[in-house]
Amino acid sequence: MWQIATPQQGTLQSGSRWSSILRQKPNATRPGSPSCRRRLSAASATITVAMNALELKVPPLALAVVFALAMWLAATQFPALAFELPAHRVIAVLVASLGAALVLVAGLGFRRAGTTVNPTKPQATTSVVDSGVYRLSRNPMYLGFLLGLAAWAAYLSHVLPFLFLPAFVGYMNRFQIAPEERMLAARFGDGYRQYRLRVRRWL
Repeated sequence: MWQIATPQQGTLQSGSRWSSILRQKPNATRPGSPSCRRRLSAASATITVAMNALELKVPPLALAVVFALAMWLAATQFPALAFELPAHRVIAVLVASLGAALVLVAGLGFRRAGTTVNPTKPQATTSVVDSGVYRLSRNPMYLGFLLGLAAWAAYLSHVLPFLFLPAFVGYMNRFQIAPEERMLAARFGDGYRQYRLRVRRWL
């Protein structure tokens, strides 16, 4: 005798099979599942390793040059965002001169103290310089580079270059200054920690 399955029975059987499959093999990509958590943890660890690999790798002066080039490219690609800044050349010269003076004075302070000026090797530092301009800023050289970029943004008189300034500060904080501070704190202990409490990172 032949047995004929109705469409309703086929649908019920198909639904039953899928329900059985789903019960036997939970969705591994479901948020909160162990597999999903493991993947997120692995991705987070990979990102952390990649970011740590950038620490102290790019000299701040080279980074400032790269940012200056990117600011110029942004200004040339979007001319509609340019604006008129009165006396922009005068402002640029004054701000750039202040930045250059900071870099020069800060470098001379390091030379007088007999410590390294190499920003990629803070472990070679022999003393904490806390006199002169270092009473105003813990990183006057980097502040000088920032002022140089601010002067360049003023000269370009364009909206986009100014947006690169906080990006420069953020990069320096994460990949240059933070690892420097960890090494200096480990090397000089309470003396450096007290200096950090007295003087701001930038200004």
